Order: sequence, then C-alpha cells, then structure tokens
Amino acid sequence: MSLFVKGLIVGFCLAAPVGPIAAICVQRTIAKRWISGVVSGLGAAAADAVYGAVAAFGATIISEFLITEHEWLQRVGGVILLMLGARLLLMRPVERTNGVQNRGLTGDFLSTFVLTLTNPMTFVAFAAIFATMGIGAVYGRPMLTAELVGGVFVGSAAWWIILCAGAFALRRHFDFKRLVLVNRATGVFVIAVGLVYLFVNMSKEPTIPIPERLRAHTPTATPL
Repeated sequence: MSLFVKGLIVGFCLAAPVGPIAAICVQRTIAKRWISGVVSGLGAAAADAVYGAVAAFGATIISEFLITEHEWLQRVGGVILLMLGARLLLMRPVERTNGVQNRGLTGDFLSTFVLTLTNPMTFVAFAAIFATMGIGAVYGRPMLTAELVGGVFVGSAAWWIILCAGAFALRRHFDFKRLVLVNRATGVFVIAVGLVYLFVNMSKEPTIPIPERLRAHTPTATPL
C-alpha cells in the first residue's frame, strides 16, 4: 500500500468522529450553502495536514511545544467554541437567494483551521497511528513525507465533502423556522463542548499507543 493511500485512510478516519467541527460544517451547509460547509471542512483538513506533517517530519521542538503547552491550547479552543456557539445562538438565518455569494468563506476556513489547531490531541493521534502503521521510515525523506501528508489532507477533505453533501441533500427540508432551530441546537452543542474544553482536565494518559519520546507529557482531548 502506498504512503498516499495510508495517509488518505488515516486522514479520513481521524476526521470522521462527530464533534463541534462536524456540527459547524453541517450548520453552515444547511443555513448558508454547500460551499460554506465544504470550505469550513477544508480548514479542518488543512490543520490535520499541518499536524500530520509535524508528526511525519518528527519536528521535535514543535511536538514538544504542542504536548507541554496542551492545557492552554485546550483553553483557547474552548474560548473559540464559546464565541462560535454564542454567535450561532444569536444569529438569525437570512432568507436564501439564488445568487452566488463568496463573502465569509475566508472566515469559514480560518475558524475551523484555528479551532482544529488548538486541539493538540490531533497531533498525538497522528504520531501514534503513524508509529503503529510503521510509517516512521519517512523521517528525513521529504518527498515521502509530502506524499503521506498529501494523503492525509485528501482523506480528511473527502470526509468533509461527503458530510456536507449529505447535509446539502437534506437542505430543502429546512424552512426558515427550522433553520433557526438548527442554529440554536448547534450553538448549544458547541457551547457545551467549549465548556468542557475550558473546565475539564484532559491531561490523563491516552489509551492509544504513543512513541516513547512523546509519552512523558501526552494529553488527551475530545475529538474535533
């Protein structure tokens, strides 16, 4: 099996668990348009690729920073989730039009990109899975690493496209009142996860296998 295919599988599987990112992508697809949800998903996929690259390249300084400073990164993620959730609760969906609007796509991308980066467990999961699958041979081999990371991005992006396509297929069943309910339900869920990020200690040893050099200060966190 090629490294690209291995990376694709890893990226898809790590993106698939349902969490606040998935809820946000579905909400944006239903309340706005398909491209908003997809661009939001691509922001998360880009962050997955960044963490996959760090794990694959074995960037010691970055990996040590992510692991030792995971607590405040987790808190930053919690604050971002609270802000996004509050905005969803207060926002009134606009009436749909047939025009194509690109405003807000940059914000859609950056919000999920930054939010995913504030979850250091993503990096730990990549490091563990790469070690388990025996992909450590790419250390010091940029071309092989690029192939692996490219597969991670494509796999993660594929999941978000599939998820948003499913949400878009159901979009016609949501009238204005139901869109308000979708916004509020998503806002409550995102705020709840944000509170967990802020006030719950997630520094216990994970159950997934971690390379020995990363094991000393490994955090756990809820999946995005």
